[in-house]
Amino acid sequence: SSGSRGEALKEKRTQILSRGLPKQKPIEGVKQVVVLASGKGGVGKSTTAVNIALALAANDSTKEVGLLDADIYGPSIPKMMNLKGNPELTPKKLMRPLKNYGIACMSMGFLIEETAPVVWRGLMVMSAVEKLLRQVDWGQLDYLVIDMPPGTGDVQLSVSQNIPIAGAVIISTPQDVALLDARKGAEMFRKVHVPVLGLVQNMSVFQCPKCKHETHIFGADGVRDLAKTLGLDILGDIPLHVNIRETCDSGQPVVVSQPQSDAAKAYLKIAMEIVRRLPVPPA
Repeated sequence: SSGSRGEALKEKRTQILSRGLPKQKPIEGVKQVVVLASGKGGVGKSTTAVNIALALAANDSTKEVGLLDADIYGPSIPKMMNLKGNPELTPKKLMRPLKNYGIACMSMGFLIEETAPVVWRGLMVMSAVEKLLRQVDWGQLDYLVIDMPPGTGDVQLSVSQNIPIAGAVIISTPQDVALLDARKGAEMFRKVHVPVLGLVQNMSVFQCPKCKHETHIFGADGVRDLAKTLGLDILGDIPLHVNIRETCDSGQPVVVSQPQSDAAKAYLKIAMEIVRRLPVPPA
């Protein structure tokens, strides 16, 4: 019948399309992967990734957390986590992550000179991403937070198609230009069947340290409006605060150096919201 012929054709098409995609393979020892992404650079994504990784560990001391810096061209995790040096190799020739504040970290920044530019074409970048995903001995992790490079290019697609991702978090400022790209980022993850857990509105409001007057430098509620349009949740707001920038620049992120501050509490709340939305991890 024409119905069964149509079904057979549909199945054949699905098979052909799926041939081109790599088979997803979990990272050994890692229970759940959470990616932090932004369509645009300069919206504070790496700062957010670092503080969220620390907040996940602070909220539940029984959980082991890792942080992978997937930004090949501009790795910033080593500086923010106050880590230097080259990873040691295990007998199986896997790299051991460097550790600080209880978080296991891996970054391209550990493998190249701090001031050396990475002048690579796409294939070399993909090879580096593959190494960071597959040639690292993470031990046993409950959560691996991946700090994605900005944009919706090869690295994002490669990570999304190579490993199972429990959820993606999109970071944006309330500025219209950033929101356009944040929307593209969310749509990209939906296309590759990665659940988007929600959005984080970063640099949402600036409070004058002297008079306490609040100013919405990048606009107000732009991320909230985008979340409504996309049918997504807002996981939290992070203020534009000099302490957040200074603590990360000095390698002492605000969640560990000023845990009682409003900024740290904002990250702790977001980490809690992320965990609430994650699927039940495998036993």
